[in-house]
Amino acid sequence: MIPARRWLPMVLLVGLVGGYVLVGVQHRVDATLAEFASGGQLLYLSSPEWVKRLAMGYDGLLACLYWTRAVQHYGRQHMGTVRQYPLLYPLLDITTTLDPELKIAYRFGAIFLSEPPPHGAGRADQAITLIQKGIRHNPDYWYFWYDLGFLYYRGLKDYPRAAAAFAEGAKNPQAGPWMKVMAARIAAEGGDRRWAMFLWNELYKSTDNPYIRKNARDHIYGLQADFDIEFLEALLARYQRTTGQPAASFEPLVAAGVLRGLPLDPAGFPYRLGADGRVRLDPQSPITTSTRGREP
Repeated sequence: MIPARRWLPMVLLVGLVGGYVLVGVQHRVDATLAEFASGGQLLYLSSPEWVKRLAMGYDGLLACLYWTRAVQHYGRQHMGTVRQYPLLYPLLDITTTLDPELKIAYRFGAIFLSEPPPHGAGRADQAITLIQKGIRHNPDYWYFWYDLGFLYYRGLKDYPRAAAAFAEGAKNPQAGPWMKVMAARIAAEGGDRRWAMFLWNELYKSTDNPYIRKNARDHIYGLQADFDIEFLEALLARYQRTTGQPAASFEPLVAAGVLRGLPLDPAGFPYRLGADGRVRLDPQSPITTSTRGREP
């Protein structure tokens, strides 16, 4: 056995040198990012090989570092007042170039990019580019086809491409059996809100990641609120036709047995009836994804 006093200094030296090299590489990439960001420009990396060469063999570790940077950038901008995300896609591109199999960066990154402002960058096109990159590098991971179909469906409302993505993903033997069903339904019925609800529910059930689950749940709540509001406004219209006068609140509908009780949104807050006859979410309700429940 070689005594520790002979090999330990060499190990420490290698680790120290490696650490300095890694810091140097990180600073070089940071400097490039800062140069582009300072002029309000986006960093464009035309050659993934350039990033690989700059990493000098520390691809995996740098990928983790720049994935962390991407999350921090999103978090800082999201908590700020401007809520713009100019470096988000460049950081995600760096991350997934350094580690093409870092699946969480593709899936989280696509959510960050595709969410409409102010919750995200509102760049479904960039999210699609990122997921397509994930598919190229991880062809057996069928969830990326699900993500791609979802982005086409929700982000671009391109229903033929959404259906094609679900159909392609359904060819994977490991894919959920509902992928083929979604391909057929979307091809036939387009943007029916029921399929959006189904997709968000499947996303919620398919992951243990708390952020993705929360994001999916928020959209499920928003869609359910839209269904509820549509239903309640139909009841109010029918009540007015029957009685000849509009209801000023939900109490008359409860008294008439039309409603079992005062209606609550999925988060447990009461729906509000405005003077204009429109049903809205309570101002204190945490639901932000409803398209019908907020003031225009």
